[in-house]
Amino acid sequence: MDIDQLETFLAVANNGGFHRAAESLRISQPAVSARIRSLEESLSVQLFARSRNGLEITDAGRTLKPHAERLLQQATLARQAVHELQPERGGPLAIAASLSISEYLLPDALKRFQKKHPKTNVTIRSGHSKQVLDLVLSGEAEIGLARSLVHPQIETVTLREDPLLLTGHRSDARIKKRARLQDVAEWPLILFERGSGDWALTQSLFRGSGLVPNIAYEVDSIETAKQMVGRGIGFAFLPQIAVHHDLRTGRLRAVEVANAEPLRRSLDVVHTRHRPLRREAADLVQLLRQHD
Repeated sequence: MDIDQLETFLAVANNGGFHRAAESLRISQPAVSARIRSLEESLSVQLFARSRNGLEITDAGRTLKPHAERLLQQATLARQAVHELQPERGGPLAIAASLSISEYLLPDALKRFQKKHPKTNVTIRSGHSKQVLDLVLSGEAEIGLARSLVHPQIETVTLREDPLLLTGHRSDARIKKRARLQDVAEWPLILFERGSGDWALTQSLFRGSGLVPNIAYEVDSIETAKQMVGRGIGFAFLPQIAVHHDLRTGRLRAVEVANAEPLRRSLDVVHTRHRPLRREAADLVQLLRQHD
């Protein structure tokens, strides 16, 4: 068992298939298959199995996943500890972040960061997960903040889980604690950011059960979808970080889909392996971990 095998295992588990894992890692699909096969042989278990709904993680794979995440995190922390012995680098702290993280997670963390590092300038560039990855790989950003990013040239540390929650306005008569996926498919749904990972995840939820969802609206951002839900126009599967405060205040309500797997995703911080985080960046990551 080695780091590359564990990273590949997590890429397959998080992306739901060998092809998408190969794309995210920027390696060939046969290389992904070879790493998974070697890992399975070393553990004497099967980690993934084919079903009519596609590739599914086995019980052994589900057991391994949190341990693999912790092992990779410890490897990152070890590199970080050694790096902190080196002289500090100067210059602005360059951050690349997905749009939702820029809008809903970064502002509060940066307010606290400013108190600790009042003389540190910060630059932020927003985009989709692939754009975030490209900015980190090119050296234009020191750290990237996005969802479920895995690549052989970067260190990935999971900040927290950020599931997609089926959300509606509190006054809608259809709102209840639980609903069947068949019923949800008939509700007016609002989908956002066509082609994004969130879009694909939502579509696969229905496709896996042979359902065609009633997509009443397609919009270009999470915030637009959230505002439309807040006006009672429809329902949307929204990131937890985007609706956290609205659910607390009762303005919006979340519905559990009773007969479907939760739409789980992770919020990750990434940086290149050959360039461990300087102290300012590490402090910002710690503040993001503490975000409530």
